[in-house]
Amino acid sequence: MTRYVLAGDIGGTKTLLQLAAAESDAIDVVLQKSYASTGHEDLSAIVDTFLRDAHFDKQIAAACFAVAGPVIDGRARLTNLPWHVDANEIASRFAIARVELINDFAAVGLGLARLSRDDLLTLQEGRPQRHGVRAAIGAGTGLGVTFLTWSSGRYIAHASEGGHADFAPANDLQQRLLQHLRQRHGHVSCERVLSGPGLIAAYEFLCVHDGYVCDIDVHSEHAAAQIAARAGSDAESPAARALDLFVDVYGAYAGSLALTMLASGGIYIAGGIAPKISARLGDGRFLKAFLDKGRYAELLSKVPIHVVMNAEVGLIGAAAEAVALT
Repeated sequence: MTRYVLAGDIGGTKTLLQLAAAESDAIDVVLQKSYASTGHEDLSAIVDTFLRDAHFDKQIAAACFAVAGPVIDGRARLTNLPWHVDANEIASRFAIARVELINDFAAVGLGLARLSRDDLLTLQEGRPQRHGVRAAIGAGTGLGVTFLTWSSGRYIAHASEGGHADFAPANDLQQRLLQHLRQRHGHVSCERVLSGPGLIAAYEFLCVHDGYVCDIDVHSEHAAAQIAARAGSDAESPAARALDLFVDVYGAYAGSLALTMLASGGIYIAGGIAPKISARLGDGRFLKAFLDKGRYAELLSKVPIHVVMNAEVGLIGAAAEAVALT
């Protein structure tokens, strides 16, 4: 019997929605659209627009929305949007029998099982342990973190707000970056560095630190992308140094996460930024910072590291969870 499900990946920048038909374990996409998150009052407004666009009049059996923020009792306040999302409210408004909210990176974790090898760029093969703990990290508008444990024949994804843990500098330059950001924000989380805004902040810091004039408009919505592009074309530019700093911090944080979770099943680098800087992630700099853990470098050398090149992994995970609710 065909069941129809609704899935969403709700980010600070964009919202992806998907209507799908499920038969057994197979999921076929009926309609998928992307919307600018900031252009709408709330999630319900986007869902209403989406369903009108779909001209869909069949019963939706279940829905799952991956949201960038902690989920408590079916409610979420998004970290980078002025939205409050309530699963019961959505279920009532759109007559959906079951609605679940999950952390956006828990959805990424659930989506990993449905990726192919072509969706991954391997930075380190390692020696994966069967049913070992997996962890995923991803910089985008913010910094997402999740980990997965094996239970009853499948991986279970666990929500986390690890992106808001304290930024821990690994060298003198990073220490000065911390001081710079502390003057601006007070508390400095890892997300203040490992995110699109964090890359921009690193660029601004290095322009001041090295005496350069910022030649990229840091207030532009495309500033992070422009910094990454400039870094690829001019290896001596402050943009290139900013991206190097970003990658160093990314690798160090991923290594710390691998140790914290003892992620013998692998570390997955997801999020919107990773596919765009995959060449820089793969040139050895990330791996060097990842392994720079003293006596535990040998242990980390056995941890597989993959860059997730499929930007829709969170939506894939949300759709799989929606099907599981039916």
